[in-house]
Amino acid sequence: MTDLIIIGAGPGGYKAAVYAAKHGLKVVIFEDVNVGGTCLNVGCIPTKTYVHSTTFAEAVERQQQVVEALRGGVETLLSHPNITLVREKGVFIDAHTVSGYTAPNIIVATGSSPKMLPIAGADSPRVVDSTGLLGLKERPQKLCIIGAGVIGMEFASVFQRFGSEVTVIEYLKECLPMVDSDIAKRLRKLLEKRGITFRMKTAVQDLSEIDADIILMATGRKPNVSADFANAGFDFDERGGIAVNDDFETSVKGIYAIGDVNSRQMLAHAAEMQGIHVVNRILGIEDKIRFEVMPAAIFTEPEAACVGPTEDQLKEAGTAFECHKAFYRANGKALAMNETEGMVKLCCEPEEGKLLSAHVFGAHAADLVQEVTAYITLGATLRQLRETVHIHPTLSEVLIEVN
Repeated sequence: MTDLIIIGAGPGGYKAAVYAAKHGLKVVIFEDVNVGGTCLNVGCIPTKTYVHSTTFAEAVERQQQVVEALRGGVETLLSHPNITLVREKGVFIDAHTVSGYTAPNIIVATGSSPKMLPIAGADSPRVVDSTGLLGLKERPQKLCIIGAGVIGMEFASVFQRFGSEVTVIEYLKECLPMVDSDIAKRLRKLLEKRGITFRMKTAVQDLSEIDADIILMATGRKPNVSADFANAGFDFDERGGIAVNDDFETSVKGIYAIGDVNSRQMLAHAAEMQGIHVVNRILGIEDKIRFEVMPAAIFTEPEAACVGPTEDQLKEAGTAFECHKAFYRANGKALAMNETEGMVKLCCEPEEGKLLSAHVFGAHAADLVQEVTAYITLGATLRQLRETVHIHPTLSEVLIEVN
């Protein structure tokens, strides 16, 4: 008997499978490409390998080593006796049958793929998505990036360091729209000083007019949906993803959709936690995962990271708040590390009340935001953060130096 079928062995799918198996459920998981999904094979892991490599040649070599090692780890996890890994595409036959297997509960975790703009010149071999860029064996002399979101900004930072001449073209007035506008502007200005050219508020009409060896289309991602989903009968939302409720259940009872395919939060760690929540629901376990408190990071040099609403969003919502700032240049560890470029912005309720958000750019920004995420999740105040003893000297002291 099968208790749970999972379609897709990316971060959400394989973590849900392992978690369910450890709790005694019999799981069948389908994957027709490589386990680990986009993140491990052609996304966040290879990209971070590039971030932490000195040269392009080193990055190309290390990428495959790191990916293969981590993929092997996932294969080991999926060898649990309660898990059957089926190396083919899982196809819905009906609402509770997938490629010959039947179960009362099904999780769709098919992820997403790059979204390419339908404009002139997009079919040229020099136009690539992020997977294509990671597959290059020679460093482009001139790289043009369409889109100043997370993917575009990370690759811009990396390839500029490798020695490429980088231009970023963005339709919006500022990069990284999910990040506080002050933080985003400061980061962009810093990258401009390092030699990256930004063309903001610019619409691309014809890619053949762009002077570049390689053009990266970094214009977002789209949910991976397939025709057989119609056999299951669930609904879709206006973004093209599978429509789900707050427990990630679709309009068909017993069928869930997690990760990028539901279009809610296109982050690997969001997919993982959604999968755990769904398995908890199947098992009758109550959890208190706060999906509205979702940290995110951009691994440029320096990093940027955020959790919670921006200052502009709080103003638009009419929320009463205070904004507190601190700068890396006043932090002893930052000076010792020669990492003085950086800023922290914390928003909280008035009089150092409940923490609402954190937006940071600078060395180890992701680690600083992760600390604040814990405080926000627990409903803590800025005063409680200030009254927490921090090791000296550390970058995290900048969080209690805000004024």
